[in-house]
Amino acid sequence: MSYEELALLIDGRWTQGTSGKTETVVNPSTNEALGELPLASIADLDEALEASQKGFDVWRKTPAIQRQMIMEKTARLLEERMDVIAANLTREMGKPLKEARMELGAAIDVLRWYGEEGKRVYGRVVPSRITGMRQTVKKEPIGPVIAFVAWNFPAINVMRKVAGAIGAGCSITIKASEETPGTCIAIGRAFMDAGLPAGVLNIVFGDPATISSHLCASDIPRKLSFTGSVPIGKHLQKLAADKMMRCTMELGGHAPVLVFSDADIDAAVRNCVAGKYRNAGQVCVSPTRFLVQEAVYDKFATAFRDQASKLVVGDGLAEKTDMGPLIAERRIEVMENFMADALSNGSNLLTGGERLSNSGSFFAPTVLGDVTDDALIMNEEPFGPIAPISRFSTLDEAIERANRLPFGLAAYAFTKNAKTAAALSSEIQSGMLAINSLMVASAETPFGGIKDSGYGSEGSIEGMETFLTTRFVTEVY
Repeated sequence: MSYEELALLIDGRWTQGTSGKTETVVNPSTNEALGELPLASIADLDEALEASQKGFDVWRKTPAIQRQMIMEKTARLLEERMDVIAANLTREMGKPLKEARMELGAAIDVLRWYGEEGKRVYGRVVPSRITGMRQTVKKEPIGPVIAFVAWNFPAINVMRKVAGAIGAGCSITIKASEETPGTCIAIGRAFMDAGLPAGVLNIVFGDPATISSHLCASDIPRKLSFTGSVPIGKHLQKLAADKMMRCTMELGGHAPVLVFSDADIDAAVRNCVAGKYRNAGQVCVSPTRFLVQEAVYDKFATAFRDQASKLVVGDGLAEKTDMGPLIAERRIEVMENFMADALSNGSNLLTGGERLSNSGSFFAPTVLGDVTDDALIMNEEPFGPIAPISRFSTLDEAIERANRLPFGLAAYAFTKNAKTAAALSSEIQSGMLAINSLMVASAETPFGGIKDSGYGSEGSIEGMETFLTTRFVTEVY
């Protein structure tokens, strides 16, 4: 099975661009080259911007039912191509094939949801104070969109932007990650094969700073959507401000997990181990700080260690693999720095803590015990397979420690006490909170954070709203 043919999508054409420059895409399980990705020139970006304006002029006038039909055809093409796309997602990202298939399935779900919801973008009539006057509120597509996404979920990160924009009647130019381009390109091919008009979707790659600054400086885009780190998100927001461009920012997190003494510990451990090591911990909503009440700390930590140590680490294409590699070599050093700092601050290594192979970017599923809040890993998003566990005494202490960081994307808790659950739902500062599970994302629910984790939502009616503008019209008759 061959890797995806890499190209730019500009104005309905697949092209190698005009820069003559390429970047090698590497399989993180083997460090072997998968292909050469063409990088866009400034001229290519300008062509994409002009195409997005022309595409928007066509697409916004296309009836919503016709837009939905093209999106549904795209979904079916993606389902037909699932095996090939999922395998290539695993090759470029590293995650186990079963996770790649689940991610692609979720992306298709998002596509279908936005396609259907686009048929239900309603305005309203407001009763007038004056006889003979009609007052209407209209919801209309905001205009051409630009989007930038991270590498960790090559299908779902892309689809949340693309399906939301296209479902609302907008065009979109997206720069996916140069480390995981094949999945985005495969999604683009499905859209084009389904009959999407030229210019409605443009896909570019290249130097992130060059592309973002050039696209943001243009008068054509009216909306920017970004998934990635907090520093980059703040930088893009500043660029967008010069053009009064609306933004949606889905930024990093550092999700606390509060485990109370009355919780079902076996269920909590089972959920937390699965969630922590999914995609090797490279998940913005990954559970990252495990705060466990003293009475059940030893039971939780021991069971967590035992389950984590049994995970099979290897090439994501291998049938028995539970956890794949980190995205690249650079992330190994980051994990080693977190480890050295935690151990120097008195943490206990319960399992893992080391690189596993020199032939890929593999790091062992790691569990640290009695980690203090002074440790780096309790303050900076680890984005890797290290689980720090710490003790707490009271509910008030747990809430205070959960809220002490500037992040506010996701948070989790395990308790059977309804009063405790009610207090958490009121006091935990996060855009999403799951109690007795780790479920915080589906096509029909809003996904987004607060504080430094960004603003705006993806998914649900809130996600559609971010691609719409509101107009008020009065008419005397």
